[in-house]
Amino acid sequence: MRDTFLASLYEKMATDTSIFFLSADFGAPLLDKIREDYPERFINVGIAEQNLINVATGLALEGFSVYAYAIAPFITMRCFEQIRVNISILSHVRELNINIIGVGAGVSYAMSGPTHHCLEDLSIMRTLPNMEVFSPSDYALAEAYVERTLSVKKPKYIRFDAKPMLSLTERVENFDDGFRVLKRGKKVAVISTGYMTQKMSELVQEFEITLIDLYLINRYNKEKLQEELAEIKNVITLEEAFKNSGGLDAEINFALKDKNIINLGFEKRYTFEVGSREFVHSENSLGREDIMREIQKVLS
Repeated sequence: MRDTFLASLYEKMATDTSIFFLSADFGAPLLDKIREDYPERFINVGIAEQNLINVATGLALEGFSVYAYAIAPFITMRCFEQIRVNISILSHVRELNINIIGVGAGVSYAMSGPTHHCLEDLSIMRTLPNMEVFSPSDYALAEAYVERTLSVKKPKYIRFDAKPMLSLTERVENFDDGFRVLKRGKKVAVISTGYMTQKMSELVQEFEITLIDLYLINRYNKEKLQEELAEIKNVITLEEAFKNSGGLDAEINFALKDKNIINLGFEKRYTFEVGSREFVHSENSLGREDIMREIQKVLS
């Protein structure tokens, strides 16, 4: 996700001199290329995420399209007040094109423990007025979103996974719907986001289940989503975030009040046990067998 996004952005920087990139001492091979070829539009602020947001705001006020880049839990939680005041509040009265890029969504840094797990960001970033929350499930979505980051001159939070993931569909050109239907069935619909869509795409193949990937958490076409689910009574939400805490499940619970909804996500606890991503999921009742058991309950 990160690499395809940065590669596309690098190409844009050749002709669009309004693009400015900031990093909080967080690297990538393609970021080295941006720094080398466009040094006048790249700043590494160091391990200082709060200052990263301050500098990004100043540049955006001068008319730049700014990309602020750091590890997901740090860029969302360490500097939440700066994001709230400098970006969310100020964008009420001024045009600000600031794109906050957080890498390491969910537990994609599984081996690094709870300090690097990012299970709260969907909830807290979704609460902010004027903030679009983008949670892609594959690199095709990430690459295509670059165009929107330039054309929609509003604050955005971009939630990237730290691990490589396969593309689930071909390139997406239209983000207006904010979701895509990956599989259609009749009895149950699963609405997921990010890595959990990848996980579900493997698990649901043998079942007649509708699988919906919601990638714009708070800017999707609610009417069209309701139309897609008109004949389906049972809905399961699935997110790599704390459940019942204001994230994806809260959005869907309000949008689809006429449905029987089951919310699946992480339990409200931090996981100190170290292991693979699937191990961390299993420790929180989100392993493959746990999810399949929930689906079987609804289908039976």
